[in-house]
Amino acid sequence: MFMSSKTFTLRRRYFEHGTFGELVDNSGNRLAVTVECPWLNNQPGKSCIPEGTYTLAPHNSPSKGICLAISGPSLGVTVNGPSLRTHCLIHVANKASELEGCIAPGERFGVVSNEWAVLNSRNTLDKVLAAVGLEATLVVRGQ
Repeated sequence: MFMSSKTFTLRRRYFEHGTFGELVDNSGNRLAVTVECPWLNNQPGKSCIPEGTYTLAPHNSPSKGICLAISGPSLGVTVNGPSLRTHCLIHVANKASELEGCIAPGERFGVVSNEWAVLNSRNTLDKVLAAVGLEATLVVRGQ
């Protein structure tokens, strides 16, 4: 797999109601906090993606607009398939219940409609898109 000179690390904590993390750059500076679905054994559309190394690239989703596509063929994650997981994206959302295996960035953690969430997702996604540029490496791991 191609390793970009830009590497971001997503450090996660797992809970039954969602996976919450912190996205940091090469220097350890926090770029965003994140929310994902809980770990459900990599079930498509229900689980967060497995820990490992991925490529991030800008993507124009028909339903989510400009976002980032996550690709890790050796982990079964590609943009268009064939693979176990397709269209795993970093896109705007606030709560795990709004996601189907994607990652939503936010400025800080909070509560939306009595559910743990990330806040200010739109502006934070714009910041993440600018930091990633044309391509970057994403390392996903537990804390």
